[in-house]
Amino acid sequence: MTTFILASGSPRRRELLASLGITFTVIKPDVEEKRQPGEAPLAYVARLSRDKAHAAADRLLAQPDHAPAYILAADTTVILAADTLGIQNGDILEKPATPDEARSMLLRLRDRPHTVATALTLLTLNPTREHMLDTRVTQSTVYMRPYTPAEMEAYIASGDPFDKAGGYAIQDEHFKPVARYEGSYTNIVGLPIETLKEMLTAAGFQLDGGG
Repeated sequence: MTTFILASGSPRRRELLASLGITFTVIKPDVEEKRQPGEAPLAYVARLSRDKAHAAADRLLAQPDHAPAYILAADTTVILAADTLGIQNGDILEKPATPDEARSMLLRLRDRPHTVATALTLLTLNPTREHMLDTRVTQSTVYMRPYTPAEMEAYIASGDPFDKAGGYAIQDEHFKPVARYEGSYTNIVGLPIETLKEMLTAAGFQLDGGG
């Protein structure tokens, strides 16, 4: 029997994957999320997703009599481009660790566009053929509204920014930080469903109840 592993601790990714009717197990990979010198934002997010998939695979392969598996890993980052340089030279806004970091990010994002990039890696462990690795990056453009300082401070005080790239959630019903967006909504949440379906089909995974 083939198992499906989600290599992510994100509750939002769990919800989105479950919405496809896939039964899966969660393995939270232990990977250092550190950008290498000179590493472009899109290359960085793609590498992290691959590293997470390999880390989950190593844990699975260490188990005796492990079953064939599909391992899905994801990494999402917010990229704030300089006015003329584009996202390849932009600043990466990851998860804020403190209220000051969250405040700084939200001030930078306020009333301007940015890019949300999510890299998905699907690693197939199959004893009858070589392991298959597929990594794809999906990008969406998000336009933030001109929220007030009081709204921003209330959102920071809620504690919600601290586990989210860029310090915000598009789906937050109270703060509602986003004015509009272009591209995939689920990509902004953290798991681009359209891209995932394409990857699963390419890997031979049946979405109608089997794998």
